[in-house]
Amino acid sequence: MRSLPKLPLLTLLVASALSLHAQEPDPSLYDGLEYRSVGPTRGGRSTAVAGVAGEPFTFYMGTTGGGVWETTDAGTSWNNISDKDFKAGSIGAITVAPSDVNVIYVGTGSACARGNVSPGIGIYKSMDKGKTWEHSGLSEAGQVGKIEVHPRNPDLVYVAALGNVFGSNNQRGIFRSSDGGKSWDKVLYVSDSTGAIDLAMDPKNPRIIYAAMWRAERKPWTLIDGGMQGGIWKTKDGGDTWKKLEGGLPTGVVGRIGLTLSPSNPSRVWALIQTKIESDGGLYRSENGGETWTKVNRHHKLRQRGWYYTHITADPRDENVIYASNTGFYKSIDGGKTFDRIWTPHGDNHGVWINPDNTDIMINCNDGGANVSLNGGDSWSTQYNQPTSEFYRVSVDNQFPFRVYAGQQDNTTISVPSSYRPALTPFQHWSSAGGAESGDVAVDPRNPNVMYAGAYSGEITYMDLSKDYIQERTAYPHYTEGTEQRDLKYRWQWNFPITINPFNPDEIFHTSNVVMKSTDQGATWEVISPDLTRAIDEYHDIPGGPVQHDGTGVEIYSTIFAFELSSIEQGLMWAGSDDGMVHISRDNGSTWQDVTPSAIPLEGTVNKIYPSVHDAAVAYIAVYNYRYKDFSPYILKTSDYGKNWDLLSDGKNGIPDDHFTRVVIEDNKVKGLLYAGTEFGMYVSFNDGKSWKSLQLNLPVVPITDAEWIDNSLALSTQGRSFWILDDLGPLQQAKEADAGMPFIFKPKTAYRTNVGGKGLRIFYYLAEETELKIKVLKGEEVVKSFSSDPTEGESKIEPEIGLNSLYWNLRTTGPEIVPDFVSMVMGNREQGPYIPPGKYIISFDISGENESVDFTVEKDPRWDHLAQEDFDQQWQLAREIMATIQESQDLIRELRSIREQVDDISKRTEKAGYSKELVEQAKSLSKSLTEVEGEIIQNKIETSQDAINYPRKFSNHIGRLYGVLVRYHGPPTGGVLDRWMDVKMEHEVNLKAFNDLKSGKLTQFLDLLASEKVTPIIMGKN
Repeated sequence: MRSLPKLPLLTLLVASALSLHAQEPDPSLYDGLEYRSVGPTRGGRSTAVAGVAGEPFTFYMGTTGGGVWETTDAGTSWNNISDKDFKAGSIGAITVAPSDVNVIYVGTGSACARGNVSPGIGIYKSMDKGKTWEHSGLSEAGQVGKIEVHPRNPDLVYVAALGNVFGSNNQRGIFRSSDGGKSWDKVLYVSDSTGAIDLAMDPKNPRIIYAAMWRAERKPWTLIDGGMQGGIWKTKDGGDTWKKLEGGLPTGVVGRIGLTLSPSNPSRVWALIQTKIESDGGLYRSENGGETWTKVNRHHKLRQRGWYYTHITADPRDENVIYASNTGFYKSIDGGKTFDRIWTPHGDNHGVWINPDNTDIMINCNDGGANVSLNGGDSWSTQYNQPTSEFYRVSVDNQFPFRVYAGQQDNTTISVPSSYRPALTPFQHWSSAGGAESGDVAVDPRNPNVMYAGAYSGEITYMDLSKDYIQERTAYPHYTEGTEQRDLKYRWQWNFPITINPFNPDEIFHTSNVVMKSTDQGATWEVISPDLTRAIDEYHDIPGGPVQHDGTGVEIYSTIFAFELSSIEQGLMWAGSDDGMVHISRDNGSTWQDVTPSAIPLEGTVNKIYPSVHDAAVAYIAVYNYRYKDFSPYILKTSDYGKNWDLLSDGKNGIPDDHFTRVVIEDNKVKGLLYAGTEFGMYVSFNDGKSWKSLQLNLPVVPITDAEWIDNSLALSTQGRSFWILDDLGPLQQAKEADAGMPFIFKPKTAYRTNVGGKGLRIFYYLAEETELKIKVLKGEEVVKSFSSDPTEGESKIEPEIGLNSLYWNLRTTGPEIVPDFVSMVMGNREQGPYIPPGKYIISFDISGENESVDFTVEKDPRWDHLAQEDFDQQWQLAREIMATIQESQDLIRELRSIREQVDDISKRTEKAGYSKELVEQAKSLSKSLTEVEGEIIQNKIETSQDAINYPRKFSNHIGRLYGVLVRYHGPPTGGVLDRWMDVKMEHEVNLKAFNDLKSGKLTQFLDLLASEKVTPIIMGKN
């Protein structure tokens, strides 16, 4: 076997930087890496739910980015069931076949198409209750509004396809499958711009189906809501023929429609209809199966922001009960004439599923996730158990451990730790960062308590956590909602970037259509740029129409959407707009140059700019254009301050041509090592974008909205699965130096003595074949920890596999070996050893007899400036001394027991064999004395941990308590520990003397007697 290469870090980085042309590394060298979800477990948007009639605690939730989730305990816990098989995370509809609970149909693409909506990719089907899934066609159906399954035939299914929400397409309308989704027939089609949003099937006569048709199209600056072709259709023959219903329904321009019928009286049908003429809109009811209609309610609480809501659901048993989901969740008991609100854990409601066997059991979905009620809505399950948060951007600070920040859609901004000490609750360490749901967050690099966060209408807040102080410091308070964009002094996108100057943290920047700077923590702002957008006036009406406007701030257009400052060239600024422009300033904003690449679409959104930390002339940008029905990936690089650009993604070099890109960043250690986040996952390039490979690993398929490099880790924000971190990029940084045909050791990341979890030593190594392996951690020549695939005494077992292996060690050595039946409240059979002190260490690898090594460093928590190296060294020395004493006492117990067992055995055998009475009496006396000495070392009456309360503590308990106080924490021994150690050490000496006296006295006499009577003597330990 060839000897393993050593990896000095400097050599590695230089080699990596100079070897971009080299052959790409084999994915097996890094595909054992794993992302780590760091939360928050605070639910994100859900617009689809379902339940199982015969299983009252089983429900399904479809999220708008994070896939499908199942609960079998009424919302107490949730598990994702789509990650393994789905290729998209946005869910529009879920239906369980009424006649077979094993059959579940899921339509991808949420049909509540707010400005950040993700596209769907068709239908998935499970035949084993969600354990496995198969794609079942309609890949171009875009957003799926509803799925209905025949009540007695699980293979007969109908889909309401809204279609591609970003442009015209033909795969929209009502689709029918008679073979369980293997093939589909388009049975109702209106046009390539008007699709289906809702379905209602008569459970008593499933040939009767109602369909709602709606024109909806998203543009970057607006929502097209409604058209002349919308309305309600009905079929009486299972979809073979359809008739558009009239009979009192609104005509003209119609918007979104919600449909439902009473299962107990299917002739009673409701339609919640949005219309351009306000007086025509409202809740309509038919008593004759849709032949004629009467408007029964016009209240705006059912109709506000109708394109986003307009959901109605009939009670399965009571024909007078109907539910409406809007910003609030409402219930009517008089057929829809009046509604009362039912309070839910979160607003912005999108639907409810009600158990037909017990209508008090229901699940509601909203912009905060899903919640279950077992008492008709009087109380609900929590949404703080769903890691489905949607984030637009991600920010990190430079404290230890670093924290991750973002604005969570339909919630607050949030700050979560990348690692943390044990918590009382999962959200103990979460905090708000100011601003609001849409906001970017920037943290002062000098003081992580100080942060700036954005919100709607250009709002920006200043917060100092150390003082519990927050103030809005908006440059120009002016509502964007309900205002023509051309009338705005500044066009602030609701997700506008905020940046702090790395060279002068007193300079804060944020952007609208211009760049603004503050030097007084946001109290005043100065405009330092002209309009850096295309400023297309025709797009600057009030967003939305013709039915309803949608002016939340998402649609504010022609804005600076990405803004960054170089960290290596002072005064270098980059600005990218959402209408396809890139500008640069090299004099801190005094002058600006248009450096827009010709390779990006005319009005593509520059979503991310990443200035290189290796070369100031280099920058990377990620551009998307999916809102113009262009799903191509656009990643570009400039090497000359924007004069020229290279396209790094052509749809053929690793990133598929429909995986539009949201983010690209460069590794801060290895030049040209790139990471890209797309709508459907992560990619890596080892050759500066010439080619790309999947870096999905264990990451769920979810839109990756942003990424940051920090502490040799990759922090990701997602649109539907909260934050994720790839903790150690070492294997990726070093993969080009490895050979997939040979074993390889990756140089470890620095480990830390800290109370924060996950900061110990992580060792990555690659094996090309099965082999025996021993790993030793050495301090000089001393072995402080050993691992082995075939362990002997003192070694921890590892199970290496072919490919990349990861071994995590918490920096604690192997503890003393405790006797098997030792029971204590403070020290168990597997008590660990002390933490190793900070310093330089070596990891020695023995692979089938070949030995190589790499070095690593242990550092103290950088916040612990009160501790010196000598403190850790003193703790280490005393801990090992105490541990040696524990081991000696435990060995003494073993010796005492061994002697006693042999004495008792000899006593029994010699008595039966007729030896002298004196021998038997001496044996019993010796055995009793051995037990008495053992009883001073260990309390052998204790059988379970809290028995210790009932019996006097003995030496083992006392030294175990002392040992725990010393080794479970970080720092020098306290005076109390040192004082107690003196006393405990004296106790140990007393026990040793008692044993030695017993050996030289009674035991010697007994051995002499055995010899005189020619009986085989006692076997004692050599030591």
